Amino acid sequence: MSEFKGIPVVRRSSGEKYATPQGGTAIRDGIKRSAGAEPLVVGRKPRWLRAPMPAGAKFDSVRGIVREHRLSTVCEEARCPNIGECWNAGTATLMLMGAVCTRACRFCAVDTGNPRGWLDEEEPANAARTVELMGLGYVVLTSVNRDDLDDGGAAHFAACVRAIKLASPRTAVEALTPDFQGVLADVETVVDSGLDVFAQNVETVKRLTHPVRDPRAGYEQTLAVLAHAKRHRPAVLTKTSLMLGLGETDVEIGQTLADLRAVGCDILTLGQYLRPTVNHLAVERYVTPEEFEGYRARAIAMGFLECVAGPMVRSSYRAERALEKNNCGLGPPARD
Repeated sequence: MSEFKGIPVVRRSSGEKYATPQGGTAIRDGIKRSAGAEPLVVGRKPRWLRAPMPAGAKFDSVRGIVREHRLSTVCEEARCPNIGECWNAGTATLMLMGAVCTRACRFCAVDTGNPRGWLDEEEPANAARTVELMGLGYVVLTSVNRDDLDDGGAAHFAACVRAIKLASPRTAVEALTPDFQGVLADVETVVDSGLDVFAQNVETVKRLTHPVRDPRAGYEQTLAVLAHAKRHRPAVLTKTSLMLGLGETDVEIGQTLADLRAVGCDILTLGQYLRPTVNHLAVERYVTPEEFEGYRARAIAMGFLECVAGPMVRSSYRAERALEKNNCGLGPPARD
């Protein structure tokens, strides 16, 4: 059992519908249970995919701050394997606008439903206070999709960025945003908020966009959002992320990289897709550390300022180190 603003919330089993504290309903882990779902394969994953259990004093400190200020983190909600490493480094990716997404992408374990227009008016101040307490020099803000809001939550997102910048003017802010259904005025609202990095994830290659992503998302739509953000404020860095292991080919990966460079995308992250539940898409292949090294080299040669690539890399992985141009300090890969 978890809590929302002090109210006990019963957490249902994966794929089950439940009532939210705001009076709506949501699906646990985002995807309904299916009788025909391909079972999870029980077996030994490659050695390079093993992450240590999250623990440590700094981890506990960050978790306490997040709980105190009623903030959701993508680290927890999306079951990020790097939560221990990042939280012990004293940083966290904050997830704005609640933990219920209006979309149901088939790779994502965030709960899906209809928040019915609910927003926490205290969230900008709470986010700013949290960043201040952590003493962060760099913070990533992300959010669920909020198609139930007229502007997709753009104004709220921007308010959080401004509050953080006001309280901690030296803190760099990265905003990993929804696509706002391609409404470019909403993109401008966020880009004009004073952020340093604007990110919107393309997630996969064009051919696999559907069924991997929700029907309301789109490959060309994400490219248009990234292009407009760069065009509107060229000084703001743009960033995106691509999951591998869903059945894409090397040729398709190369074409995606070319498409991203064509719209001026500056930073790219590449990571291994890991199936969160039996109701989600199956893993088609495990990409080796050597292959990730090759994809990174190709991206750098194409003109990306940095490409952070590795089996355990996620879109916000050690984001503050992205411009060190050393693959965020990732060491030699583990061998099986």
